This record gives sequence, structure tokens and C-alpha cells, in this order.
Amino acid sequence: MADTTTIDAAYRPSDDEAFMGERQREYFRRKLVAWREDILRESRETLATMQNENESHTDIADRASSETDRAIELRARDRQRKLIAKIDSALARIEDGTYGYCVETGEPISVKRLDARPIATLSIEAQERHERMERTQRDD
Repeated sequence: MADTTTIDAAYRPSDDEAFMGERQREYFRRKLVAWREDILRESRETLATMQNENESHTDIADRASSETDRAIELRARDRQRKLIAKIDSALARIEDGTYGYCVETGEPISVKRLDARPIATLSIEAQERHERMERTQRDD
């Protein structure tokens, strides 16, 4: 959906406007796309750095340190790959009109929560229920 809705850089969604109207959808779409582009750019930079690193460490400690750094970086990139999938899913929900609504209750997710975590799929209440259930299952 090529949205031609114009919003300026200072725009922030508020509870005073229609929930998930054109302006809010475009705001969150842009926010998600920018986040995704930042992650992909960082990933490309990491790959370039890893490829350019001099692997001829003669000292075993240097080599071990480099391998540890590489493993940590690869784990971080894997988390970011999963995050990109969640961003893509949120973008698809914007397209199909379900973005911003709790997948459990169907109720709107607060604009403040979406602004802080634009990939959120649960309202705060539903998220808290899930976390309480996880804690009680862990404690059993």
C-alpha cells in the first residue's frame, strides 16, 4: 500500500485522534521501516568489519578473544534477524488493518505502548497475564 498520507517529522500519535487512522498507520509504518533499515545497515557494517578483520593472530589469547567477540556478534545478529521478522509482521498487519490491536483480546493497544514497542502484539494487560502465567509455570 503506497500511502501518500503526509505527516511532518514532529508528528506524534495521540489518544485524541482516531485510533489507527491514516496518520497513525503512516507514522508507525515509517517508524518500522526506519528501524528495519537501521538493523540491516548495522548488519552490513558488522559483516564488512568481520571480513576485514585480520585473522592472522599469532597470539592464542588474541585469537580466542577475537573468536569470542565474533560469537557474541553473531548471536546479536541472530536476535536482530528475528526482530526483522517481527518488524515485517507488524508491517503486514499495517497493510491488512490489524496493526495496533491485541491479538488476544482484539482491543486497541495503547498508542504509548506502540510508540515504545512498535512490534507489540499484546495490550499491556494481556502481556502482564502472559508474564504471570510464565512465572507460575516456571515456579511449578
